[in-house]
Amino acid sequence: MNIDNLSREEKEQLYVLKEELANRIKFNYIDTIFPDKGELLEGCLKDTSRDNYPKHIEFINAGSTYTERAFIAGNRTGKTMCGLYEMVRHCIGVYPKWWKGKKFNRPVQCWLVGDRGDTIRDGMQRLLMGRTEQGTGMIPKDCIVDTSSLQGTPGGIGIYYIKHIPTGRTSKIIVKTYNAGKNAFESAEVDVAMLDEEVPLDIYVEVQMRVLTTGGTVYLTFTPDSGLTDTVLHFMEKPEDGAPRFIVMVGWNDVPHLSEERKKNLLATIPLHMRDVKTKGTPYLGSGAIFPISESNLVCDPFKIPDYWPRAYSFDPGWNKTAALWGAYDIESDTWYCYSEMYAGQAEAEIHAASIKARGQWIDGIADPHGSKNGKGVDSESFLEAYERLGLNLTLATPSGAGSVEIGLQEVYSRLSTGRLKIFSTLRNWLYEYRMYRRNDKGAIVLKHNHLMDCTRYLMLCGLSVAKTYEEEEQYNKPVRQRYSQNRDSTGYGIEE
Repeated sequence: MNIDNLSREEKEQLYVLKEELANRIKFNYIDTIFPDKGELLEGCLKDTSRDNYPKHIEFINAGSTYTERAFIAGNRTGKTMCGLYEMVRHCIGVYPKWWKGKKFNRPVQCWLVGDRGDTIRDGMQRLLMGRTEQGTGMIPKDCIVDTSSLQGTPGGIGIYYIKHIPTGRTSKIIVKTYNAGKNAFESAEVDVAMLDEEVPLDIYVEVQMRVLTTGGTVYLTFTPDSGLTDTVLHFMEKPEDGAPRFIVMVGWNDVPHLSEERKKNLLATIPLHMRDVKTKGTPYLGSGAIFPISESNLVCDPFKIPDYWPRAYSFDPGWNKTAALWGAYDIESDTWYCYSEMYAGQAEAEIHAASIKARGQWIDGIADPHGSKNGKGVDSESFLEAYERLGLNLTLATPSGAGSVEIGLQEVYSRLSTGRLKIFSTLRNWLYEYRMYRRNDKGAIVLKHNHLMDCTRYLMLCGLSVAKTYEEEEQYNKPVRQRYSQNRDSTGYGIEE
């Protein structure tokens, strides 16, 4: 369109339409979030369209199934924005076409909970109302009915009254703080509760009680700066009661809005021991971590294992949980690459054996000498015979006496710290256990969710004694240690002859 060819009246009409369009965008910011097509930011490989935020969308859509959700993430990943976006959608009662999450067909009462009034005012309040002008935030200007002040916080909003568009009635967002204590969360019914920043577990449990009769939803959005607290463990540990909980972990590499230059500049400001927390949302274990090494130093992308690399696996059987870990050994660099895992429970030995053989029946294994009891009093000899009858070739790991665990941990730590043990990024259960593997305040190892960590010890201590290639299996049938005497186990321990 050539504007110069328009009449004065047509130009005025065009100007009015442009102004109206600009105001619609300005005062309906929520409709610009998670768009079909987004802006391509400088330094980014992807644009900011909805398809490039799969974990954020997954978190929202999980609301239709789960009453307990946690968005555990690094800083600057959009976790708070995602949580507020969902809450406002519930309040105004208008959902986008792609939405598969929780829905309400009526006005809702919500709790917006944070650590202190001033941090809520300076953070979430600005996102909701606008940073410079009221109505330019996530709540559409035409839907802001009224507000009331937050007691004890100058300039803070304590209640948002929001128009529910389909009915014309009013939804409410009520602001609460953790420092008010557990009693402030009793004797109420709410439909939606968003808990931003980490919440004390007793308050979280109390908030869950508030949605029981409303069929509502509760979700958390936070960076786990305090480490493995009770609240973090509530979500990260596999629930023994079978209760459905949803957790998504989001890091810098999961979002397109952080350019490589921006990430580099931010990373330079973060202490080394906190980088996984701030960039990936991985809880910091501090002095309790058994292997205080950043995941970025040990995780690698999967690749095709060369045929000439010897392989072995380690096996930790049990009824509640049975685990196995496969490794390939690069002789030239003295490096183990763990490339596959098995993580199953409450299944018969035949099922576990079939899964192991499917990864290569020619590969020999190292077995947990204590796991042979299997909770049923079966001795080691019977255990080996039982699995050998099912087609596995297993040897018990040694040493198995006093101090053997610490010897194994030293070997694993030595390899991790020198880059001689790498983990494929696809081993999600291994990474889950690694993040949880810690000592308690008395220095004892927390014996929970440690099956693949045990497998790692067995493989590092004894794997070279049985590792071989398929070709060597056919021609020599000799383990790698007998063929490559220069690559000895640094501890001096191996398989009993």
